[in-house]
Amino acid sequence: MAGTISRIRLENFMCHSSLQIELGQHVNFITGQNGSGKSAILTALCIAFGCRAKNTQRAAALKDFIKTGCSYAAIIVDINNQGEDAFKPEVYGDLVILERRITESSSSTVLKDQHGRKVARRKDNLNEIIEHFNIDVENPCVIMSQDKSREFLHSGNGKDKFKFFFKATLLQQVNDLLLAIRELLDNADSIVQELEKSIRPAMRELDELREKIKNMEHTEEIAHEIDNLKKKLAWSWVHDVDKQIEEQTVKLLKLKERIPACQERIDLNAATIVELKKELAEKEENARSLVEKSREVTMMKEKLEHDISQAVTLKIELEREHARGTNVLKNMNNRVKQLQIQIHDFRVQYRQYSQDESSKAENDMLEIQQEIDSLRSNVTRVKEEERGLSETQMDIVKYIQNKETEIVENRNKITQLKSHIRDLQQRQSDKASTFGGQRVRNLLRSIERQQRRFKIPPLGPIGVHVKLASESWSFAVECALGRLLDAFIVSCHGDSVILRQCAKEVNYHNLQIIIYDFAKPRLNIPDHLLPSTTHPTVLSVIRSENPTVLNVLVDQGSAERTVLVRDYEAGKSVAFDYRIQNLKDVYTSDGYKMFSRGSVQTILPPNRKGNAGRLCSSLGEKITEMESEIAHIEGIISDRTGEMKPPNDKREEIELKIKDLKRKRVEEERLLERKKVQLDDIRKTSADINRGTSLDTSELEAEMMQVQVDIEQKELLLQKTNLRLAKALQDENDRRACYKEFIDCVYSEVRSSNGLEHEIEIVKEKLQAAEQGKAYYEGIMENKVLPDIKMAEAACEDLQKLRQESFKKASIICSESDVEALGGVVGSSPEQLSATINKLELRFHKESSRYTESIDDLRALLGEKELKIEKKQQLYAGFRDKLNSCQKALDMRWKKFQRNAALLKRQLTWLFNEHLGKKGISGLINVDYKNRYLSVELTMPQDASRDTIRDTRGLSGGERSFSTLCFTLALHGMTEAPFRAMDEFDVFMDAVSRKISLDTLVDFAVSQGSQWIFITPHDISMVQPGDRIKKQQMAAPRG
Repeated sequence: MAGTISRIRLENFMCHSSLQIELGQHVNFITGQNGSGKSAILTALCIAFGCRAKNTQRAAALKDFIKTGCSYAAIIVDINNQGEDAFKPEVYGDLVILERRITESSSSTVLKDQHGRKVARRKDNLNEIIEHFNIDVENPCVIMSQDKSREFLHSGNGKDKFKFFFKATLLQQVNDLLLAIRELLDNADSIVQELEKSIRPAMRELDELREKIKNMEHTEEIAHEIDNLKKKLAWSWVHDVDKQIEEQTVKLLKLKERIPACQERIDLNAATIVELKKELAEKEENARSLVEKSREVTMMKEKLEHDISQAVTLKIELEREHARGTNVLKNMNNRVKQLQIQIHDFRVQYRQYSQDESSKAENDMLEIQQEIDSLRSNVTRVKEEERGLSETQMDIVKYIQNKETEIVENRNKITQLKSHIRDLQQRQSDKASTFGGQRVRNLLRSIERQQRRFKIPPLGPIGVHVKLASESWSFAVECALGRLLDAFIVSCHGDSVILRQCAKEVNYHNLQIIIYDFAKPRLNIPDHLLPSTTHPTVLSVIRSENPTVLNVLVDQGSAERTVLVRDYEAGKSVAFDYRIQNLKDVYTSDGYKMFSRGSVQTILPPNRKGNAGRLCSSLGEKITEMESEIAHIEGIISDRTGEMKPPNDKREEIELKIKDLKRKRVEEERLLERKKVQLDDIRKTSADINRGTSLDTSELEAEMMQVQVDIEQKELLLQKTNLRLAKALQDENDRRACYKEFIDCVYSEVRSSNGLEHEIEIVKEKLQAAEQGKAYYEGIMENKVLPDIKMAEAACEDLQKLRQESFKKASIICSESDVEALGGVVGSSPEQLSATINKLELRFHKESSRYTESIDDLRALLGEKELKIEKKQQLYAGFRDKLNSCQKALDMRWKKFQRNAALLKRQLTWLFNEHLGKKGISGLINVDYKNRYLSVELTMPQDASRDTIRDTRGLSGGERSFSTLCFTLALHGMTEAPFRAMDEFDVFMDAVSRKISLDTLVDFAVSQGSQWIFITPHDISMVQPGDRIKKQQMAAPRG
């Protein structure tokens, strides 16, 4: 039957380290002594199906259910999923495995299919299963714990019985929902009332606005009259322009009559001009031939003038060159004279100076040498002091650097520890990310999306499914298994291809995929194939619920042949001193790997780059240890920082002293260098004096001889320049004579052409006179006649445009027919109409000055406000309609609730009587919903008076227990659930009542058809065994 429980497994839950209970499909009895952990089974069921810890009345928090000394607790419930009511059989198969794991800091729920593969882990998926199978573990008719049994079954209080009835029939849940809805509707009604009240001030404003518009209607009549006059004014401007157009048209006709007379004079002068131009063309043709000849003459003239210009330019350049040579030669002669004077003066002065300076130079050198010796001793002393202070400073700097290095190293340690803490905290929240980080999370999501494509969903990462028997081996096991912990396991090659595609989709490259048969059972390795040593192997210290994981670690990682030892020396002894069979590698607890291949012995250091502690479960303790270590290191940093202050102060003091000494030393050295230079200068001067003047006079005499040679060369160049200048002057005179002969020849030819030019001038004068006459009349035409006509035409056009604009503007204001309907504009000038409009406007302003707004604005404002208020009224009316509909629906639901409550009361009485009738007892159950009270009335068969017993305390213990049992079974008959459980329902019954109650319960459970779980500490041997009854005995509690 779908929804029933086939098996319950507990790990480290309450008093159970490991418990497995197999349940039958119908009636199950679980017996055992007090303290054997019977009630923990029902508590585990409640927790597995999402019940809070407080609601179980056994603990305040989930972590309190973890067995003392353990780090976690696990509840695994196998739910049958067969038949028509099966939940998603295509996903889960014939069995749904519900696993609830509890740790100190969190809890998780996982749903698996019949093969143990994870299907879902969200609470919503669990709620979906609970709703599908109608499993309500907080309903006392589904699971009745010890506390609920004492509260409801063994209490004579009518209020307690009513609470039991009200909660079991789900009336309590519906009643709470209806009351909550009622409260929400009341709040909504008060809000709508406030909204409706908020419109009333706006309605009063509307009434005031309407009254104001009514008072302004008289002013609007004046405005209407002003509009009519403005219409007449617009068309009066049109009629005024029409009159001006008629006057301008008459003026234009008179001006056009002057055009023919002027045109006749212009034509006469034009004919004369044509004849004179013909005569002028003939004479100019004759002159043109002379002009062609004159062009050749002009070109010859320009050539001669250019030759003369070149000759003049050459002459000027030669004259300048001659002048420059003369000046240079003069300067050279002056330089020779200066050198002769200098040689004479130098010889005279030296004879006087050499005798005095020799003795003075020796005294100065002796004095400067003494000063140099004193300065050298001072510089040496300052250097020694500076060297001593520098050495002291270096010692202090070295001390400070050591402290700073220690502080930096400690800060780096803190950074590493904080990074490690973040990694451990991430592992606490998501263990899968420990074996691959974000890539693994993305890969698992991709696998979940592609789940239907796999024959069997992949298993991985392997590290998620591995636990350690002792966390002291965590680092050694991680070093031994390495990347195998990040690998995934698939059942076939096709699944490996799909998994590789998923990995490529999330950019997870180099994913290790292992193909293995999931159907294989766990490998049984004989003892003779294991290493013969007392030290543990990797296989012996790891645990996994999935045998495939252990098989893969054996096949791929040789976990059964990898030995773990505590320390380095023990590892060397196991790996090299003894020839142990079936031994592959030895790992120490701190990660050293040792192995021998033939005669070669190898020891590899641990790989510290990876994430250590991935298999640890007590991450909280490690985080606490690391945080305390960080606090300790921060204290050390604070101490070291305090220790650095005095040396820093001393170093700064020494630096100031060194700077002062260095400044003094530099000044002394500079003064020493100046004295040395001064001594060298004096020595050179003395040496120069001793050598005599022969060297200096020889240089001056050599310079003088060189200048004399240069003078001779310059004189030769100047003579050549004089010859070239004389030749240039002769060439210029020759060219000027040739130019004069050419000009004389040209003048004789020009005289013959002067007569033709005179005739052309006469014709041009006549032509000019004719053109002037024509231009005069054309000027009159252009400047007087035509401009006047154009001005008149322009005035006509302007008036026409003005009429069009006036007509257009007037047409915009109103049509001409509208003005004619108002009486026309004949007899009214624009000025008269404007004066009338001004008077009316003054009156209008006087009337309207009492109001700041115009009547149009008020009407627009009135329309806007009416529209807004109407929208609000419609909106609030819609709210009211919806609220009334909800109120009616709630009233209807409330009536249905009351009717159903009455029907349930009747049904309870019928079923109660049905169970009582089996012993000949009749009864009645009174349910007072108002006072929340439930009473039971019984009529006993042996009572001859047939009096009704209204207080069950008047019954014997067995009768009272039987009536309470009938009441409970009646409630069970009114509720539906795939399984029901009752704990210690018979604790206050005698042997006879217990037998009757057990027989009744068994008969009801067998006939009812659902799964029943009865827990009792008493003997149930009186229950007859059968195919549908299963009995189980709990082990006695350990002392």
